[in-house]
Amino acid sequence: MIPDRPSFGTLLSRLAPSLRGFRLRSALTAVFVLGEVVAEIAIPFLMASLIDKGIEPGDQDYVERAGLVLVLVALAALVCGVIAGRLAAQAAAGLARNLRSDEFRAVQRFSFGNIDRFSEGSVITRLTTDVTNVQNAYMMILRIAVRAPTTFVFALAMSFLVNATLAWAFVAVVPPLGVALYFIVTRAHPVFKRVFAAYDRLNTTVQESIRGVRVVKAFVRAEQEEAKFRESSVQIYRDFTIAERILAFNMPAMQFAVYLCMVAVAWIGAHQIVAGQLTTGELVSVISYAMQILMSLMGLSMVLVLVTISRASAERIGQVLVERPTLANPDQPVGQVADGSVEFRGVSFAYREGRRQEVLRDIDLRIEPGKTLGLLGATGSGKSTLVQLIARLYDVTAGSVLVGGRDVREYDLGGLREAVGIVLQKNVLFEGSVAENLRWGDPNASAAQMRAATDVAQATEFVDALADGFDAHVEQGGANFSGGQRQRLCLARALLKKPKILVLDDSTSAVDTATEALIRAGLRAALPGTTKIIIAQRVTSVQDADQIAILAEGEVIALGTHDELLATSAEYRELHQSQTAGTLGYG
Repeated sequence: MIPDRPSFGTLLSRLAPSLRGFRLRSALTAVFVLGEVVAEIAIPFLMASLIDKGIEPGDQDYVERAGLVLVLVALAALVCGVIAGRLAAQAAAGLARNLRSDEFRAVQRFSFGNIDRFSEGSVITRLTTDVTNVQNAYMMILRIAVRAPTTFVFALAMSFLVNATLAWAFVAVVPPLGVALYFIVTRAHPVFKRVFAAYDRLNTTVQESIRGVRVVKAFVRAEQEEAKFRESSVQIYRDFTIAERILAFNMPAMQFAVYLCMVAVAWIGAHQIVAGQLTTGELVSVISYAMQILMSLMGLSMVLVLVTISRASAERIGQVLVERPTLANPDQPVGQVADGSVEFRGVSFAYREGRRQEVLRDIDLRIEPGKTLGLLGATGSGKSTLVQLIARLYDVTAGSVLVGGRDVREYDLGGLREAVGIVLQKNVLFEGSVAENLRWGDPNASAAQMRAATDVAQATEFVDALADGFDAHVEQGGANFSGGQRQRLCLARALLKKPKILVLDDSTSAVDTATEALIRAGLRAALPGTTKIIIAQRVTSVQDADQIAILAEGEVIALGTHDELLATSAEYRELHQSQTAGTLGYG
């Protein structure tokens, strides 16, 4: 989790922009709540007048007039309360909607470096549970946080107006109650922060288990996964128990204050009535004001508790909203890529700033437009990292990457990535139809264009075999397709971009050699002017390339054509011989 403990004012400034479109409703909620409070404050005063001037003297006309006024004031309070509740619900739901949209939009702008700082489970928790907590807190704030202090002030003022001696009994309970609430809030907040961190771990465990359910079952690891889930769940239970134990002091403290005030008012009021210093109506009104004051304090304590819970959520949401992409466009970006040439000049790269554990070191490599480069190397040698620098998915630590003769940092990110088609090692299809997935490459692709792309990718045969063809449903992650089928659909999607540079990151590893040969031939015919970079495990996948580079521990240890490397590179010869002999290679 990213360390960040902003002040309350900073926190509000981070979330305030998400109130757009609902600021008027928020302000009107406060207005109607104020109207409700004024009406409710007037009711005890009118009741006292009704009793003292109407009921006790037996003035029926006064009783009827005062009673009618009371009914109208009560109706006004009811109407204001209903309108305030409706507006508060709309404003809170609108804030939640905007927060979710703003968070999701922020995540979409993140670079790979930003995404590496947040786990998937953490992002989901921030978009769901945390937003719900803030929504509930905001609705309470709009109503009770406005109502409680105004009720307290007005009711206390009216109490002093009716009888100052009794009013001081209310004032006396405020300091000890404030100390109790301060203790509760300061102790509970750190615990809730731990709770939401535990939620992140729980969500991550669930996601990993569901995503890898086939592996879990194949390796009979269900019990171990259940144990991981149970550990996270127990941690949440423990932390929540601690937090709720702290919050449990809130209600007893409030009830103690309520009963103490009521006893004091009854005892002092009884003596004053006997002494003729207080009328029956005044005692009734003071008791009503006492209840309003104490209920306002109770409401305020509820808001403080909810704010305590939601503040941890608000901090986590704020971290996503203020996170700035590590990659950004220059002041005057270049919009178009001139050609498909790629050059690495003294490139070094590390995933973590300040760490010297470099994945790539001093890479010098040039690929002419329209040429094909093959990349071979052991797992972890830096092949995938190298090609991700071309589309500026990461920025180099040292050196520079040039595309079309310009440093990639000079380009508009969108323009650069439109010129680069990438089929990554992890093939991802999205829920929808086959056609919808293919049109990620070109939103306006026609049926003929999609078929041409699947022809090159050797996917047309199995797509036509589907009941609905290109309209066939794709499950989340492409779970209803085999690994080889997913690879070929992802390749077809990339071809529809008509890129100047095409990167294939081990994208034919799940297809047989005959199909792979057909794909290579199709690529040469369909994209003659496109620069191709092929990461592969098999020598046969790259032996026809114009150049082949072998990476080891982040460095290029050999470069040349197939024949040149057979003559000059012991590593390449060993790899070639092991594969042609039918044994495992090291790709």
